[in-house]
Amino acid sequence: MQLNGSQIIVQCLKEQGVDTVFGYPGGAILNVYDELYRHPEITHILTSHEQGASHAADGYARATGKVGVCIATSGPGATNLVTGIATAFMDSIPVVAITCNVGVSLLGKDSFQEIDIAGITMPITKRSFIVKDVKELASTMRRAFQIARSDRPGPVLVDVTKDVTGAKCEFESEEIKEEKPTVSYTKEELDQVITLLKEAKKPFVLVGGGAVLSNAWKEVREFVARFNSPVCDTLMGKGVIDGNVPEYTGMIGMHGTKASDFGVSKCDCLVALGARFSDRITGDAKRFASGAKIIQIDIDAAEINKNVRTAASLVGDLKLALTDILAGLDQQDHKEWLEEVEELKRQYPLKYEEDQLSCPYIIQEIDRITEGQALITTDVGQHQMWAAQYYTFTEPRTLLTSGGLGTMGYGLGACIGAKMARPDKVCINIAGDGCFRMNLIELATASRYNIPIIEVVINNHVLGMVRQWQTLFYDKRYSQTVLQDSVDFCKIAEGMGCEAIRVTAKEEVEPAIRKALSLNRPVVLDCIIPEDDKVLPMVPAGAPISEAFDGDDLRARE
Repeated sequence: MQLNGSQIIVQCLKEQGVDTVFGYPGGAILNVYDELYRHPEITHILTSHEQGASHAADGYARATGKVGVCIATSGPGATNLVTGIATAFMDSIPVVAITCNVGVSLLGKDSFQEIDIAGITMPITKRSFIVKDVKELASTMRRAFQIARSDRPGPVLVDVTKDVTGAKCEFESEEIKEEKPTVSYTKEELDQVITLLKEAKKPFVLVGGGAVLSNAWKEVREFVARFNSPVCDTLMGKGVIDGNVPEYTGMIGMHGTKASDFGVSKCDCLVALGARFSDRITGDAKRFASGAKIIQIDIDAAEINKNVRTAASLVGDLKLALTDILAGLDQQDHKEWLEEVEELKRQYPLKYEEDQLSCPYIIQEIDRITEGQALITTDVGQHQMWAAQYYTFTEPRTLLTSGGLGTMGYGLGACIGAKMARPDKVCINIAGDGCFRMNLIELATASRYNIPIIEVVINNHVLGMVRQWQTLFYDKRYSQTVLQDSVDFCKIAEGMGCEAIRVTAKEEVEPAIRKALSLNRPVVLDCIIPEDDKVLPMVPAGAPISEAFDGDDLRARE
């Protein structure tokens, strides 16, 4: 049948099972929006800013494992997607960004709102396309979705010239073939890994974001039980391991628990499952787990031996790799080592000041009241680390946060996307006041569609994480990190059609959370905490994780 380009785009979205898109219209993409008007079966969420659309598509993808979709017009509309695309790229999140550009005859002439968005996004996508011929549009769209979700997932950009959206050609629908995951290791490499596992006396398992992306959480849990090993996770791996099990030691890295940091530093075999050993995990990579034989399993061969040297590795889908390992690994027994690590947990518990309102207390109350069943998004900073430390994640895809890029302003848009994807879940965004200022305009989006999310603003009137570094390493020179001004977040929230509750004391936390949960509409909790609360433990930049310090260490130095 003969369809124009806009019709082809919409038909391809339907082929891919897309039910929700996030975007913002403009001149170059008007034909596409005119066609979307005719297809109410695809829900379109008009965000307040294109960056909000890209974060919402990212949140939708993280919450479901499906490809998230965002749409923007040419020029500034397209460039406003860049931060969200980069966020998805750093964390391997499947997103397809669709933009429209000026007509082919106007390309390269500095035409109004013309920008080479395919060129701009090339370093932060798995692939960037520009479609100048309507006959190539359907195949490009299908290829974009296939690339986004296959192997190591990630964002793909499709830029379509405006004349292509109006041009016609023959179109035939296609049934999407389900791609099966693969592995590329040999039997000898698998046998080497199993041999090292059996030889281990003091093993540790490190769970990363790849365990979430590969939907391998059942296999990971079975492996940890069979291996009889303590286990920690990265920020991106939260929820793969139930945070309540005794083998779990907490997050590893710069703000990980001492039990995880010290335990990994003492182990003789470290098994990394879908973790890429970023600097926030390893600290000084040359001194990371220096006494351990490191086994790395990852779908991306480029990650093997990139940051740390391995004794053995497997390249392939984690779910399949663990299935193969479990077939050859009998029950192991590391009782004495587990008891040693358990003593580290008893000796170095997470602690905070309990005589005042604090973010850890708020997080623990949210955890208790929601019975650990909420879907948590965060922005980036102290509140992000406190959420990772003090909320007990029991399922994967329940902590959505910008790990690799560290994008302030990410959480609110992501929370909207997550709630659209998972209406059955209580969706709560934890934000610092600095982050909230960046994209608080998306409150208007939540209000417009009555999306019942809860925005918890941890308001210390400073850029908390930066101030923490200034306190510890810059002799308290608080250069441009103080936010003491007359901004009233409650009035802003109410002005955008949301409910607002201010919290200034511990006894106000539970009633505020319960009220927010009962309203079934977007709510902002403005929680006022002290400006100098610190996220601890902490590893100084460039130091090994074996040198993590906490509040007791700081007091001992004074």
